[in-house]
Formats: sequence, C-alpha cells, structure tokens
Amino acid sequence: MDRSLKNVLVLSFGFLLLFTAYGGLQSLQSSLYSEEGLGVTALSTLYGAILLSSMFLPPILIKKFGCKWTIAGSMCCYVAFYLGNFYASWYTLIPTSILLGLGGAPLWSAQCTYLTIMGNTQAAKVGKPGQAMVSQYFGTFFLIFQSSGVWGNLISSLVFGQTPTQGPISEEQLEFCGASDCMNATLPTNSTQRPSQELIYTLLGIYTGSGVLAVLLIAVFLEPIRDTQPESKEEPRSPRVWSTLLATFQLLRDKRLCLLVLLPLYSGLQQALLAGEYTRSYTTCALGIQFVGYVMICFAAADSLCSMLYGKLSPHTGRVALYVLGTVIQLSCIVALLLWKPHPSQMAVFFVFPALWGVADAVWQTQNNALYAVLFEENKEAAFANYRLWEALGFVIAFGYSTFLCVYVKLYIVLGVLILSMVAYGAVEYMESRNPATPAALEKADQGQDKVQTKM
Repeated sequence: MDRSLKNVLVLSFGFLLLFTAYGGLQSLQSSLYSEEGLGVTALSTLYGAILLSSMFLPPILIKKFGCKWTIAGSMCCYVAFYLGNFYASWYTLIPTSILLGLGGAPLWSAQCTYLTIMGNTQAAKVGKPGQAMVSQYFGTFFLIFQSSGVWGNLISSLVFGQTPTQGPISEEQLEFCGASDCMNATLPTNSTQRPSQELIYTLLGIYTGSGVLAVLLIAVFLEPIRDTQPESKEEPRSPRVWSTLLATFQLLRDKRLCLLVLLPLYSGLQQALLAGEYTRSYTTCALGIQFVGYVMICFAAADSLCSMLYGKLSPHTGRVALYVLGTVIQLSCIVALLLWKPHPSQMAVFFVFPALWGVADAVWQTQNNALYAVLFEENKEAAFANYRLWEALGFVIAFGYSTFLCVYVKLYIVLGVLILSMVAYGAVEYMESRNPATPAALEKADQGQDKVQTKM
C-alpha cells in the first residue's frame, strides 16, 4: 500500500471513530433533551461557535501546527462534548457545545486541506489530473466516514432498545406528527418515555471511548504533510496575524465564492432538517426514540456507499450530472414530506426517506468539497474555512428556528434555498466554461484529452 493511501485511510478511520459518537449524539439531542428545547439549543450554540471559529481559527491553526496536529487537537474538543453529556444541563452542554464548535471548523478545514494536498501530490507523481485524484480521495474518505452514522446509530438503538420507551399513540396525536408538527407543548404529540439514566451512561461511555481512540489513531499513525505549492514572493514567509485573520473574508472578493456560499448553507440546512426535524417530528413522534438510530442507519449507509460511487463516477460523468441527480432526489423528498402523514402502519416509509436523503447528501458532501478544492486551490485553507462557515450558518439557522416554526414552514425554507443554490451553482459552471484559464476548466480539458486518447 502506498503512503498516500495509507494516510487517507488513517484519516478516514479516525473520523469514523470520532463521528460514530458525534453522529449518534446529534441524532438524539432533540429527542433526548427536549425539555425547554435544551437539545436543539445546544446544537444551535455548537454550530454558532463553528461559524465564529470558521472566520479566523482554521488558517491560523493550520499554518502554526500543521494539518495533523490541528486535527488531533480539534478532536479533543469533541471528546469534551461527549463528557458534557454525562451531566446534561444548561451549565454543561452549552459550554462544551461552544468548545466543540471552536474545534469543528479547524478540524474540517484541516481534513479538506490534507486530502487536497495529498491528492494533488499523488496526481503529480502518477501523471493524472489533480481533480480526479482529489475527488477519488474525498470519495474514499466519505465512504468510510459516512458509515459512522451506521455504527453510531446502531449502538444507540441497541442500547435504548433494551427497555420499551414507546407508549400507545392515538390517532389524534398522530395528526400532529410530520409536517403538521408546530412544537405545541400543550399537545402530547410524542408519547415516548426518557430512557433510564443507566442506559444513557452506558451509551455515553461507549461514545467517549470511541472519541479517545480517534485522537490516539491520528496522533500516532497519521503522517504530517507539507504543501508543496511554492509560497508567493510577495508575501513574507510568516504572514502577519491580521492578514491571516482576514484571509477567510478576503477570499469573498472572488465572485465564484460569493455565488457558491449557498451550497454549504444548503448543506447545513438539509442535514439539520434530517437530524432535528425528521428524527423528532416524524420518527420519534410516530414510532418512538428507539427507532431513531435504525432510521438514521439507512441515511448513513446510503450516504457512505454513494460517496464512494460518486468519487469513481465524477471523472466520467462530470460534477454537473451528479448535482442534477442530488437536486431531483432531494426536491422530490421535500415535496413528499410535505404531503405524507406518518403512521406506525407505514413502517417501511420511515426508512425510505432517510435512505434517499443519503443518496442526495453524498452529492453535496463529495462534490462540494472537491469543487472548492479545484476552484480555490491556491487558497485552500481560507476556502475550506469559508465552506465550514456557511455550512455552520445553515445549521445555526435551522436549529435556531427549530423550536418555534412548524415543520412544513421549515420544509418550504429548505426547498427555496435548494432551488437558489442550484441556480447560483449553474452560474459558476457557466463562468468557468467561459474562462478556459481557470483551474477547473483546465481540469476539464485534461479529462477530455484523456478520453480522446482512450478512444484512439
């Protein structure tokens, strides 16, 4: 096995262990800590902190400590959040949510930067287009990473499934599940009982151990990597702190990035919709909290498999075709969720929606990251910091209005942002096709040449 693939696998399995815990906890926050909206408030605070840290922390930490140690240190912030859940209250969950948020943006920016450098370096060695290799590495990463949702949710379902938590649900209560759920506290739309504290401690112990293993795996086995791109002669070797702080916003001068901010914004909105609204207003409301994990496994499994598939397909189909596929699937799901009245007798339908959602989400996760890597190769750290900033804003907005808007209103909001983001993305692709000097256009030309040579 070559060193580059080994490092990609180490990074992938480190994130797998870390997000096995985080994915499971995120899915349960809105259902497990529903009192006074503590769960969704913690998630909103968490992503608000990610938004703030995206503005300045990633470029500084990556330049000072490198990708490897930025990733390892940021993972420790996630472990602190897991520990905060042992004594869940406003005084423990909110501070640890802020700490996780501060580590979240550097973690993902360092991961994206690491894979981009690794992909371009390996592509130069083997004589392949950089975009193809970067996309392949992102596909491999997300294949392994997205399966974390399978294991995390399977663990939570097995642990909570040991004791029944679901009481009988009347037809009247079911009327307020799904799109009709307006978070009306006077209506008992959710008849689930809270799992015992012993089961919660057992689950949190497993999750915390998984997080600690992730930190150790990265610290011991991941090799440090340096950007082989030569530094600009116009800049001093150690850039001023102020210019580093502003790097994220300076990149917004690029018209392409201004248009593309809707892609990560939508990514955050649609992920929050599934994790917050679908798990609570559809699954927990109609079936019970013990089914949340099983339902989310379908999402994670589809997301994981499709991430690898798209990584292989994108060099042949192009990213436009994949974006169209994701848009059609998720648009159809949103319309169906607006019309569907969830009922326990329709058990299979509860699993179909998250599976289809995962097929579409895999497009956003793999192609958005690869798109940013190709278009902003010379400003990778700032570009990925921007990406996490706007994605975090999507989560903050979604979890922020979660407690006072009806579900159908949230679905309409996500639908509108989806349409706008695709229009903006189409404008960027048009701009790239008109400017053959851009990296993305050159990548397309290289791919076209390769196809011609293959046919000959």
